[in-house]
Amino acid sequence: MNRQAADAAYAESHQRLIQAAAEAFMEEGYRASIDRIAKRAGVARQTIYNHFPSKEDLFSEVANVIVNTILVSLDGATGDMRERLMRFALVLRQRVLSDEGIGMFRTIIAEVPRFPALGQAFLEKGPEQTIRRLADFIFGAMNAGTLRRDEPLFAAEMLLSMLEGFYRTRRLLGAPMLSVEEEQEKVARIVDCFLRAYAPEP
Repeated sequence: MNRQAADAAYAESHQRLIQAAAEAFMEEGYRASIDRIAKRAGVARQTIYNHFPSKEDLFSEVANVIVNTILVSLDGATGDMRERLMRFALVLRQRVLSDEGIGMFRTIIAEVPRFPALGQAFLEKGPEQTIRRLADFIFGAMNAGTLRRDEPLFAAEMLLSMLEGFYRTRRLLGAPMLSVEEEQEKVARIVDCFLRAYAPEP
């Protein structure tokens, strides 16, 4: 096998491991065994350790992949401010409020008392990274005059709280996701409320 083919095989195996680990962690929690994850991915146990030094590193990478997927809709997106925030908000809510997102959240919360470093790793790669990158985006919009100047980090925290807060609580307690039409309407109202709050001063 030449180098290019080997690299492609490694990348494909890596992606399969991430997907298998995400499914296992959401179903079984952090207690999901490396053997079970390897079986899901169709690889040998040692293959996992060829990609990740430890189970904690694997879990942290799963969290990182989820975060990067959410942020795709914001980084490099085109359109006006409202269009970009709408796309970001819809993808964010789909990820964090879906069965998979809620399952991952439950897993982390349940394991934090025993594995505080795990909670810290997810906090840094998940919510804190999302907040920082959204704050950077808002800061750029404020500098461009698209949004009223204020503290970008606070604005980012406020927007994410509006998008996630109560709705995550509902989902954690077993409420179903909104329909596509309801979700579109809800997100539009939240984004419009945010834009009114930070409308440039005349």
